[in-house]
Amino acid sequence: MTGQGKPGRPFIVAIDGPAGAGKSSVSRLLAARLGYAMVDTGAIYRTVALVARRSGVGYQDDAALEALLPGVRIRFAPPSRAGEGQRVFLGEEDVSAEIRTPAMSLGASAVSARPVVRSGLLDLQRRLALAPENRGAVLEGRDIGTVVFPDADVKFFLTASVEERARRRHAELRARGEEIALDDVLADQIRRDRDDSQRAVAPLRPAHDAVQVDTTGLSLEAVVEQLAGTVVGRLAGRGEAQG
Repeated sequence: MTGQGKPGRPFIVAIDGPAGAGKSSVSRLLAARLGYAMVDTGAIYRTVALVARRSGVGYQDDAALEALLPGVRIRFAPPSRAGEGQRVFLGEEDVSAEIRTPAMSLGASAVSARPVVRSGLLDLQRRLALAPENRGAVLEGRDIGTVVFPDADVKFFLTASVEERARRRHAELRARGEEIALDDVLADQIRRDRDDSQRAVAPLRPAHDAVQVDTTGLSLEAVVEQLAGTVVGRLAGRGEAQG
């Protein structure tokens, strides 16, 4: 069997959760383990925020954002070195590092709250996941299981304590050579959590049928193992074999 999802489409794995819960790293490793494509929706919103900033467009300027979207060309590419995440390209420019700054984190949270942006990118996210060459796809973000793919084959909601998530983010920034105080990262984390959960459009919340996983104190490998076991179990329950 092929390990595909609903008839005529790839098997869809939705991974939602707040910033710093480990979604990107877990999704990347899970997709590689399953042989599925990975669609990093957070990177898509970060790239839109970057384009808006470069173009002098305000994050609340709906008309200008709507006009901006058709010209945004985003694609993903494999890591250039082992241990790195997949690369994000804006046209032919590699913007992987530039979109991962604290400023772009807040920018992504701001533009993702705009209905014109969310609706404008919905089709792109679905097309990337449902590409005919995909046997399956792992999508990570804030509203994958609730809005983008409410009929996903498996839904996960990852979380961790806000202190743990801030420590992870702080370590990530320091590893990239960015000097920032842990207290500042924690404050940004709390603010982003509030913005993401209280926004009027597609607020951050677990889908009613999501498997919730608290990653506090768990290794990356342990989380991936848990999620992979659930996916393989779902496939086995349908009489499908993975691989």
